[in-house]
Amino acid sequence: MKLYKRNQTRKINIGGVIIGGGMPIAIQSMTNTNTKDWKATVKQIKQLEEVGCEIVRVSLPDMESAYNVSKIKKNIKIPLVADIHFDYRIALEAIRQGVDKLRINPGNIGSKDKVEILVKEAKKAHISIRIGVNAGSLKEVHNFHDNASRVKALANAAMEHVKILEKHDFFDIAVSLKASNIDTTIQAYRIFASKRNYPLHLGITESGSIFSGTIKSSAGLGIMLYDGLGDTVRVSLTADPVEEVKVAYSLLQSLELRSSGIEIISCPTCARTQVDLIKIVSDIEKRVSTIKNLRKLSKPIRVAIMGCVVNGPGEAKDADFGIAGGKVEGVLFKNGEIVGKVKADKWGQKLVSMIKDRLSDILQE
Repeated sequence: MKLYKRNQTRKINIGGVIIGGGMPIAIQSMTNTNTKDWKATVKQIKQLEEVGCEIVRVSLPDMESAYNVSKIKKNIKIPLVADIHFDYRIALEAIRQGVDKLRINPGNIGSKDKVEILVKEAKKAHISIRIGVNAGSLKEVHNFHDNASRVKALANAAMEHVKILEKHDFFDIAVSLKASNIDTTIQAYRIFASKRNYPLHLGITESGSIFSGTIKSSAGLGIMLYDGLGDTVRVSLTADPVEEVKVAYSLLQSLELRSSGIEIISCPTCARTQVDLIKIVSDIEKRVSTIKNLRKLSKPIRVAIMGCVVNGPGEAKDADFGIAGGKVEGVLFKNGEIVGKVKADKWGQKLVSMIKDRLSDILQE
């Protein structure tokens, strides 16, 4: 894995998952079910677990939802974070129900004395708190029209609320400073990171659909991650939360910070391509997504699927294995050596079989 010079932060425990202090960047998501329906919420969390989500957040808009926290927690395997706005009493109930972490937005949770009550109860329960500063809910940010002032207001808001927690000797803190504007977000995180060493939860808020949101989030998160910032990430998409986790793994793998277990290298196709490579690659990705234990690999299996003989053989030789195309059959490579030929309609079947065999060999080593 690539060793970026990561920002040094404190370690905090979120239900058994440690973030900060150079630990692997944790991937999280948030349910979009109605938390009042705890069975539906559990079902979605199990789907998130299957694709490698490591921390999950649920929104608690009312007390009825908060009463379901213990039921949800008993039926899932990953740490549970309660997202609370406006009513600190809901947060208190979530603590009583055994939640692993609170996420509060200081812009709307209420007065300082209410935050202080939460801090005391969280400390007793030995759970962490994320100060989630969001540009959309902070009046201080909207008082300014220039980006520099907005950035400063965002960073200052995070600092002020961190100080409230520190005043009560509470240091199990994570911080996020999110905006829908990439530059605002990046600059705010940089300012905060220069002042405190708490682990950072990265995200670009309200980033958009699965297409535009993936691009926007990757642009913003990629810059911060490359700079060494970030201890946990959530890719916020207007989509199935499962897609958030998939994008997060792909992004972190692209930066060599985490591994999803598989890296598919494929060409964009051109007039020289004589097979339906788009369909073949899509089919292989779907098949691979059902293979268990891939994320146990510290280094991904690299598979090259190339449409012609121009760049195909070279790319395939650098991969663990791959196929370089032809109309009737493709040349099969393994560890840089030609090992045979495969008919075009068998590419997917052959490569998935090789991936499974390679995974089995690695896990047995």
